Amino acid sequence: MTDCVEHLVAGRMSRLGTETAFEVLARARALEEAGRQVVHLEIGEPDFDTPAHICEAAAQALRDGQTHYGPAAGLPELREAIAEHVGALRRIEVSPDQVVVTPGAKPILFFSILALVDPEDEVVFPNPGFPIYESVINFVGARAVPIPLREERGFNPDPDELDELVSKRTKLLILNSPQNPTGGVLGQKDLEQVAELAQRHDFIVLADEVYSCIQYGEAHRSIASIPGMLERTIILDGFSKTYAMTGWRLGYGVFPATLAPAIARLQTNCTSCTATFVQYAGLAALRGPQECVAEMAAEFRRRRDLLVEGLNRLPGVSCRLPEGAFYAFPNISQTGHSSRELEGRLLDEAGVAALSGTSFGRHGDGYLRFSYANSVENIQLALERVGEWLARNPRGTG
Repeated sequence: MTDCVEHLVAGRMSRLGTETAFEVLARARALEEAGRQVVHLEIGEPDFDTPAHICEAAAQALRDGQTHYGPAAGLPELREAIAEHVGALRRIEVSPDQVVVTPGAKPILFFSILALVDPEDEVVFPNPGFPIYESVINFVGARAVPIPLREERGFNPDPDELDELVSKRTKLLILNSPQNPTGGVLGQKDLEQVAELAQRHDFIVLADEVYSCIQYGEAHRSIASIPGMLERTIILDGFSKTYAMTGWRLGYGVFPATLAPAIARLQTNCTSCTATFVQYAGLAALRGPQECVAEMAAEFRRRRDLLVEGLNRLPGVSCRLPEGAFYAFPNISQTGHSSRELEGRLLDEAGVAALSGTSFGRHGDGYLRFSYANSVENIQLALERVGEWLARNPRGTG
């Protein structure tokens, strides 16, 4: 039967991208349904269960009848807790009025770009980087301007290159630290250089800090803490990574005071509000014991060390030690295989699901992303399988 709707779909839909991680996950699931065993290192999701006290808070909220609409910007008590948490972690003063709670953190990205960026404006974003950045920029008709993240600079943007990319049309710069997919972390000097550019050229910074509590060295630094930047920074964060709450869909943004009402208005028009009982779970996460966060971060560090050491023993592979998040981003250019080829063949022939660096932009060519949000045993198994596959398919034979 002919689809009579296809020709009526808006042209802007052709500009909307996706996340390759979910496509690879679907392929991996299909292989498993056919009887294959697959080690999943493709998806960016903690493999831990949500801590019990958070689940109990949601269950109690349901028993108490917290199943009705709430304020578009979020429950006042949760916004207050978020303001306290963000302020303490980043050493800044945050008012609850600056906080908007959303179903997951992605709406903060979407709403911020919708609220700020007009067609023909320019948005600078990291490449390789989270693919939804470029997708949403293109969707609204703006010009997407990639800033390359190069291995030799620790996957941090070159400030001189960034200065050249910024123009009078630049409305927004997206920063991500700790970074997906590289595991890089922006240092104080890097942040200060970006802050100077933002103030000199008068643009807003969207700081994607969703991995802020998963760092392995110094404490998290936010560009919002630099003098003059709080009023021109949007902080994006959430509960998915820190508290293993991916399926709960609970995120938040901290905005300049004049922008927060516009974001809440977009929420009203889109989702009305975030589920009330889920917000009570978020309140328990922030107000309750924090040992679970430290324990998960420590386990991620143990897995990181194991994976990176193993990757660096593989022929043609080299890998920097990630400073945050839970991704390794090894350079595979010396294996003789392309990133996209390795993604496909490791899945189909070795039963290891990873992502091509090109899933995160053209500057990710020559790399793979491995998520170490999986058990030590599975990481060891994946390393064995990748090593055996590379031995069977040496450089130049692919």
